[in-house]
Amino acid sequence: MDQSDTQALRDDREVILADPRGFCAGVDRAIQTVETILDAWTPPDGEADDADLPPVYVRRQIVHNRHVVEDLSDRGAVFVDELDQIPDRAVRAGVPVVFSAHGIAPAVQDEARRRGMEVVDASCPLVSKVHREVHRFVRDGYQIVYIGHRGHDEAIGVVGEAPEHVHLIEHEADVDGLDFTSETKLVMLTQTTLSLDETADIVAALHRRFPWIEEPPGSDICYATQNRQHAVKLVAGHADCVVIVGSANSSNSVRLVEVAQDVLNERFAAGDAGAEGSGPGRAHRVDDAGDLDPSWFQGVTKVGLSSGASVPEDLVQGVLDALAGWGYGRVSYAETIKETMHFVLPSALRSRGAAGNRKTGASSPASATERRD
Repeated sequence: MDQSDTQALRDDREVILADPRGFCAGVDRAIQTVETILDAWTPPDGEADDADLPPVYVRRQIVHNRHVVEDLSDRGAVFVDELDQIPDRAVRAGVPVVFSAHGIAPAVQDEARRRGMEVVDASCPLVSKVHREVHRFVRDGYQIVYIGHRGHDEAIGVVGEAPEHVHLIEHEADVDGLDFTSETKLVMLTQTTLSLDETADIVAALHRRFPWIEEPPGSDICYATQNRQHAVKLVAGHADCVVIVGSANSSNSVRLVEVAQDVLNERFAAGDAGAEGSGPGRAHRVDDAGDLDPSWFQGVTKVGLSSGASVPEDLVQGVLDALAGWGYGRVSYAETIKETMHFVLPSALRSRGAAGNRKTGASSPASATERRD
């Protein structure tokens, strides 16, 4: 290949950027919740008894993105796995406790109430909708089959609403382990971050095994999950390989990689795809531009790019900058829908003017904890 041919190949290189991508309304609301508390915090006098306490505690990762968590930690937020890691003196001082976007089990809320914590519930309203569905169906005498990922914070919260009534399954094969008679009222619910394709086979298996099983009026898989998956399918239909920006513990980011790979598998025969992990026909996940491997792009002209619902746009821009340095300077867009969804901040922050605590003006425990009954 002479120099002109090499330059022509380089000029053809392109990034196809998915739209929509990145932050969804629920993630944006959760992050803004913590940022609002941090912005309102006034450091106490250095000699005060509580001078060493943080502005806010957050139970679990506020969203599943390590960069977001690190940035908020740098600003003073303290992340804990469980409430027993929060000292009593912090509770007495009124340091607010934020519950993450993934939803929370009643037992955790009960513990917070028992200890008198100033709670701000940043659960995504669409996750809270599934919690309310559990309440409604249990009240009406149903057993619930919940399709989700074991150990994921969202699944833990939903199952925790009624452990004796909610039966978690993760794979199609798990359906065989369920045992219900035809007299049992059955309904299926779904984790909001799963892929539509991923759940389709499980739903079909449930209908075969239990023909009377019901589904809620609307899909539990959230609008942002569906929109990002549709956009990634469009991108993967035109790109030679796809890069998804998102953390390994982000369910929706991992699903985007799987969705992209499924489309690429259909387009690239085994003999046309690159070697394992490189070249055309592969989908990759990165936390940020530092995870990119130049070998992935050998023989690749068009790179598809998207990001999970908990990923800041600056991380996507970092990947674009790195790819531009490797010759992928031209960017086109694959747009499927314009998102306009917006969620207001939790009520505990909206009522900051009343009975504020020493740092944030968060309301009292009774009104700060938003139940889903």
